[in-house]
Amino acid sequence: MVLADLERLTPEEMEHLFFGVLSDPDAAEEVRLPSRPQSAGVARRLVLSVLRTWKLHQLLEAVELLTGELVANAVRHTGGRMIGLKVTRRPGWLRIEVRDSSRALPCLIQATEVGYQNGHGLRLVESIADRWGADLLPRGKGVWFEMKIRERAATGG
Repeated sequence: MVLADLERLTPEEMEHLFFGVLSDPDAAEEVRLPSRPQSAGVARRLVLSVLRTWKLHQLLEAVELLTGELVANAVRHTGGRMIGLKVTRRPGWLRIEVRDSSRALPCLIQATEVGYQNGHGLRLVESIADRWGADLLPRGKGVWFEMKIRERAATGG
């Protein structure tokens, strides 16, 4: 799908279109969303649906918040036309990655000046996620966070 087609879709249509791609744990594919403020809500709802499908209910609130922060940062600070969203699961870990076309790596602002409104998103990611980072990609970067998953041990019988 090209950007013009995506921009004509409602957030609900985007969720319907992309849920199957993200919820397949073996696919490890990203979905491409228009770089616009509404995409943060779409990304949050997509990730929540995937986590419910994977029965990771304990992570819903934290992952919803952090996904919204990463998407909002990509939309606000990178100037690209598209962003990518990727959800991956491996034993013991869940990873959410937001990709954009900028090669400028994000920086964590430790102390903000009085009245300064930016810089809080990555501090939230730093305080809630088990780990986070950013990787340069051939065309841009990926900013990600990971959450530990408490796997239930299979009981033999």
